[in-house]
Amino acid sequence: MRTTQAQPSLFTSMEPTSSTPVISATLAAHTVVTAPVVAQTVIAQPVAAKPAAAQQAVEKPVAKPKIEKPNWDGIYQKLVKGVKKYFEETHFKRGVLGLSGGVDSALTLKIAVDALGADNVTALIMPELGITKQENIDHAKVLCEFLGVVYHYQPINGMVSEFRMAPWSPSQLASMNTKARIRAVMLYSYANTDHALVLGTSNKSELLLGYGTKYGDLAADIEVIADLYKTEVIKLADHIGMPPEIVNKAPSAELAAGQTDEEEIGAPYQDLDKVLQRLDMGQEWCVSHGLPIALVQLVFRLFEQNRHKTELPHMIFAK
Repeated sequence: MRTTQAQPSLFTSMEPTSSTPVISATLAAHTVVTAPVVAQTVIAQPVAAKPAAAQQAVEKPVAKPKIEKPNWDGIYQKLVKGVKKYFEETHFKRGVLGLSGGVDSALTLKIAVDALGADNVTALIMPELGITKQENIDHAKVLCEFLGVVYHYQPINGMVSEFRMAPWSPSQLASMNTKARIRAVMLYSYANTDHALVLGTSNKSELLLGYGTKYGDLAADIEVIADLYKTEVIKLADHIGMPPEIVNKAPSAELAAGQTDEEEIGAPYQDLDKVLQRLDMGQEWCVSHGLPIALVQLVFRLFEQNRHKTELPHMIFAK
């Protein structure tokens, strides 16, 4: 394992502070928010190919929930204060998270730094060489350097190979989930060693759909962005000035070559979130108000099928 102390970053020449947004160096003219700014994964069952109906434009107007325009500065400040309060209540000072180079973990890292201070946050970059894109590794490292966070770079290839030697010849699904669990084991190994809490990087869309690995990327002591749908994560990250190279990349757990979240789930997050935001209304209401029936059925099926992932294991009572 190689430990690297943060150095000046390529993302920006600005001096990082808790109120300074991250900005990409590739966009010199990018306008930054200067005012203070306020938890991959594989599902348990293979998901069918993207339904044709889910791809079609919605013909009828879709009823929108009565939601006020988001106050992104206020939302960000609540997340920061929430993390800070939880650490104070649990008497922990340090946090650790897995940093993939994607928007979810990048936003979580920024929130953690503003809540706990860069000196109290550590990132583990755990690629599978040959599967993880070099771009994502580079983005993760540079983000740590800009924010002043110490990171540990540890590829998981050797551990993955050991599991493949199991006498039962693990299936592809088992192997993919094992990768996420290896990363969770390393996070908790570090947390136990450094008396730290594991910061989860899952968003609300993933948690509702069950798009995550049980005891893998869903293993955490605190879920920092669990109240934000994927589309909201992207908007908030963009609002605070996270690098567009990170904000705009296609989401992927990178558990297999060429894997993307949206292809595996069967629909883009922009469409999925329209249904997820209306789960309480029921399937019939969603369809009758203009959402494609195939999309609605997909979301509700995944919600029911995978809800066990965010619940305690079933307990047998004998008395």
